[in-house]
Amino acid sequence: MANLKKPGTDNQPAGKYKEVGPRGGQVNNPRVVTINSGDRLPPTQEKGRKWTKK
Repeated sequence: MANLKKPGTDNQPAGKYKEVGPRGGQVNNPRVVTINSGDRLPPTQEKGRKWTKK
């Protein structure tokens, strides 16, 4: 299973993160964000979703 991160998690490695379902499944129109080293993951589009590194 993918390494899932909750929104708002701090000090993450730099790179692209993709929005996924609560257990890592695909979602319609997922949000993809790029963060710098040490940044906090942004909120997801819906409650319960998480982030996974692309």
